[in-house]
Amino acid sequence: MRVALLIAGAANMYCGSCLRDNRLAATLRRAGRDVVALPLYTPIRTDETAVTESRVYFGGVGVYVRQRWPLLAKLPGVAALLNWGPALKMASRLAGATRAEQLGPLTLSVLRGEQGEQRAALRELVEGLRRLRPAVVNLPNLLFIGVAAELRRALGVKVVCSLSGEDLFVDALPEPWRPRAMAEISRRSADVDAYVAMTQYYAGHAAAQFGLPRERIHHVPLGVAVEDFAPAATRDASRPFTLGYLARICPEKGVGALIDAFLRLRREGRRARLRIAGYLGASDRAYFDQQLAKAAAAGARDEIDVVGEVTREQKAAFLRSLDLFSVPSVYHESKGLYVIEAMAAGVPVVQPRHGSFPELVESCVGGVLYEPNDPVALPSAIATLMDDAPRRAQLGAAGAAAVRAQYSDEIMARRMWQMYETLPAPKA
Repeated sequence: MRVALLIAGAANMYCGSCLRDNRLAATLRRAGRDVVALPLYTPIRTDETAVTESRVYFGGVGVYVRQRWPLLAKLPGVAALLNWGPALKMASRLAGATRAEQLGPLTLSVLRGEQGEQRAALRELVEGLRRLRPAVVNLPNLLFIGVAAELRRALGVKVVCSLSGEDLFVDALPEPWRPRAMAEISRRSADVDAYVAMTQYYAGHAAAQFGLPRERIHHVPLGVAVEDFAPAATRDASRPFTLGYLARICPEKGVGALIDAFLRLRREGRRARLRIAGYLGASDRAYFDQQLAKAAAAGARDEIDVVGEVTREQKAAFLRSLDLFSVPSVYHESKGLYVIEAMAAGVPVVQPRHGSFPELVESCVGGVLYEPNDPVALPSAIATLMDDAPRRAQLGAAGAAAVRAQYSDEIMARRMWQMYETLPAPKA
């Protein structure tokens, strides 16, 4: 059985979905499974070797031009230009500054599939898949649900759709695009044979928000290469207590709240360092500069290390340099891969009690949860663990062991393949 795993590129930045999907494809291949991974929109960027094919379908430039200037896209030679490698690289650089509120018409058009302005891109995808002859096609997220019916009709394949935090994007669409997009997703939900959620939380949330058939939603936990995140054997006793953040640097992920908590602890006389790593997009630079300016005004700028983006090896080293990890996300996280990675490295986590975090933290006993609507809850939780080294060690060891037992890439791949194998045969 061949599976075509479609992975939506996130332009020039790392994203949890790309990291998870690439790791899934690589692990399935390592187990001898027949998997081909195809990038959509832009080439994917991961912190390990990408296993995707070189051809990008639904290329970001072409999709945009077909939506904005449909007649131009039909001119001779234009289609080839839109899929040209340098054009896709340019789209990757520019896309980081693009917000959901600017993409309402395009989002709805892609959701309409064969009835939208991206019909030519859909035909190209169908023909590319026809040559590969998969039995199962796995869509990357609900925003591609519009292609499911045509894939089933033209290729006779079973269609799976991953659930990847689409609520954040769809909720940011302005009127009238948000309700239209919601209605289109619900209308087409029966076109998908099975849905896959990485957390039980998001399985229930997506079913309720988008009107998905709950009986078709499967839970396949996130998985990481646990051997890459082995905990540090010893702690350097000479270094100060170190708090860390590793995620996209933006308001939604709560980096500002973590800096505020750090400054509050400092005012209480506690001494520590804060290390911040992750992708910083052009549209969020002014925001982050403001957060660092707060630290500078408090005389604490020299106590904050801004590491920026990290390779996989640097990520593991970064996590091992921490005593405590927190990404105090403002929105309800659907996945939380960064929490799994931190716990795999033996670092206890402090996370808000919402979204996927209670499920992840409590299943691993690898950290503590705080009430998100209480402004002193985060610094208080951090302070409690700062003062209790034995408990930090206990949480770190428990979290690392639980990730090995519940959230390895091999467990993820095995459960995913079992789900593929048990899908009902396509209806004639």
